[in-house]
Amino acid sequence: MHPSPIFTIFGRSVYLYGVLIAIGLMACLWVLYYYTKKKNMPSEIQDYIFIIAIIAVALGFLSAKLFQAFYDYLASGVWDFYGAGITAMGGFIGGAAAFIASYFGIGHFVFKNKKARLHIKEFNKIVLVAPLCITIAHAFGRLGCLMSGCCHGAYLGQESVFGGIYMYGTVNNFHKWGYYVPTQLYEALFLFALFAVLSVMYFKGSNVTMHVYLIAYGVWRIFVEFLRTDYRGGAQASMFSPSQWVSFIFIGAGIALFIIYKLLKIPYKVKKENE
Repeated sequence: MHPSPIFTIFGRSVYLYGVLIAIGLMACLWVLYYYTKKKNMPSEIQDYIFIIAIIAVALGFLSAKLFQAFYDYLASGVWDFYGAGITAMGGFIGGAAAFIASYFGIGHFVFKNKKARLHIKEFNKIVLVAPLCITIAHAFGRLGCLMSGCCHGAYLGQESVFGGIYMYGTVNNFHKWGYYVPTQLYEALFLFALFAVLSVMYFKGSNVTMHVYLIAYGVWRIFVEFLRTDYRGGAQASMFSPSQWVSFIFIGAGIALFIIYKLLKIPYKVKKENE
């Protein structure tokens, strides 16, 4: 809808896409701070996870680019990391892996003596809030996609069509203004709704916010990918796109967590005295 720069600063162009990504990251950090504070997380852990979160975000962006470069390589046989875009699910996977590795690796040296294993004791609170942080950041990120004209649905033509939005998109590998199915907007609305649901669950003491996130987003992503027609690393040439295959893993992981909790008799609701 608005792929052109909105202003320049120090000779650098600033786009709405980048602005909305930044807003999403700030919203993510605010949720992380406010929600964990409500759960009485020790300030030492809060300060620590902010540092780890910054590391995870940086490595998450790197992972998002690596995943897209890999998808493009599968489609074209050419490896081009610098020319590749980014894919959200690749960023989440890489960011999550980086966060966990850094959290426990660095935490082993940070939390010693009287505070030994404090980060381990508080880890479940982070697991509970993590899906909310991811969801709110992703929602704003999808609005950024809407502004830049990526991740869109089918081209509907030059005339106004119900359900279509006039934007800058891609048709047969050519950039073109026109009316498209706004899958980015649909996904943003879904993610804001999912964030609201997860927030209610979180404050009511649910112990399965991660489970619900993995299954709900996995199912949604499989569905919405069928509506997309933009280039996704050869997705058009196969039955399922790369993100749909990852979504199957998300759903399987969510179901597996429910089964594990059931077998180990881990409560689906956090007891108040443990908060």
